[in-house]
Amino acid sequence: MASVEKLPMLAEGYERLIAELKAFREERPLIVDAIEEARAHGDLSENAEYHAAKERQGQVEASIGDIEDRVSRAQIIDPTTLSGDKIIFGATVTLLDDDEKPVRYQIVGPYEADAKVGRISYASPLGRALISRKVNDEIEVTVPAGDRSYLVQKIEFI
Repeated sequence: MASVEKLPMLAEGYERLIAELKAFREERPLIVDAIEEARAHGDLSENAEYHAAKERQGQVEASIGDIEDRVSRAQIIDPTTLSGDKIIFGATVTLLDDDEKPVRYQIVGPYEADAKVGRISYASPLGRALISRKVNDEIEVTVPAGDRSYLVQKIEFI
């Protein structure tokens, strides 16, 4: 029997998924109503409203399936319950870049990542380079902007 790969995520990311799933499920009856209304207009072969509603229905159903899959595989991790001297999922890391400027990132799941707010995926090039590193480790990584090097300054579980 195949094992199902768990999908680590923070509670905040899990709650966001549940809210997204709820919104898509609430949209279902509205789409059905739009399809029925468009059908009432007659000839379906040239009915743009009908085709648009059917396309939206397909998109919503695909999204629901995708989110339900992620929710079923979710492994919720609370970083405040973690500890240690190595970088792992959920850790907040302060790094010094080439210019000795501190940058701070939290290691999160791929669907929670947003570099603008300091959250990077464990599967990203920098995330992969950071996992299992310790304070004072130097990291060299190739990112879309080019080669970068960092020094791990601090590891927190907050």
